[in-house]
Amino acid sequence: MGIRAIERAMQVLQELNLQPVNTIAHLHARTKLPKPTLVRILKTLEEAGYVENDARQGGYQVSALVTSLSSGFHKGPLVVEAGRAWAVAITRKHKWPIAIALPDYDGMVVRFSTVPDSPVSPFHSTVNRRLCLLTRGLGRAYVAFLDREAFDLIIDVLKKSDNPENALAHHPGELKRMVEEIREAGYATRSSLVEPRNSNTIAVPIVSQEGRVLASLGLTYFKSAFDSEQEPAARYAPILKSAATAISEDLHRLANSIAIDAHSVQADHRP
Repeated sequence: MGIRAIERAMQVLQELNLQPVNTIAHLHARTKLPKPTLVRILKTLEEAGYVENDARQGGYQVSALVTSLSSGFHKGPLVVEAGRAWAVAITRKHKWPIAIALPDYDGMVVRFSTVPDSPVSPFHSTVNRRLCLLTRGLGRAYVAFLDREAFDLIIDVLKKSDNPENALAHHPGELKRMVEEIREAGYATRSSLVEPRNSNTIAVPIVSQEGRVLASLGLTYFKSAFDSEQEPAARYAPILKSAATAISEDLHRLANSIAIDAHSVQADHRP
């Protein structure tokens, strides 16, 4: 028999993770729990250090301590799990290494790479490598397809950065042109101003079924292997776009499967 109070607390914590700031009214509408119950749960989580009540923002938000709850989980995020097989398959067929990168505050971090599977990789390793959002293919592919609100928030963060690769954040005209070009093409490439200049990356966004940009998928190649700058994009961008769509579909099925399993477990333990 499950402990109902713990089930409710976990339900509230899961909902808190979905929004930057949550009000009692929002949590009540989403969880259907009575407001007095929500207040008690939030107070308990706040005293434990997992939740903060920020009066300036008008609601509750999770604290950094929440990240400690995932320290024992050693599999990658679901988008990586969904994309792993597709990345490996592309490398096996086309030889070039594929990377899946996820956003991390003011940059993108490579969470999976097929460098070990590639006989022609420009790099020895890229996993956990941090990339700039405005100069790297994987970063540009993520930023360019964000909705307006998320894009503006990211750019505001980058404006405060002392990384010279974020200089474009201070030039709205150039930034707008870059985003428009990437959106029109459907893919991004690395800035010609950053190293290494003997290689390049073609990257596309991985977008959820609900339309949210989750990650980016990129292929890296040596420029000298092709006769023109346009050839790699013409050859590989359609492949990456198709794979990104398939990853999104697999991710949706995987997330639904996990949700159904979790619901079944809760039902089995409910009195």
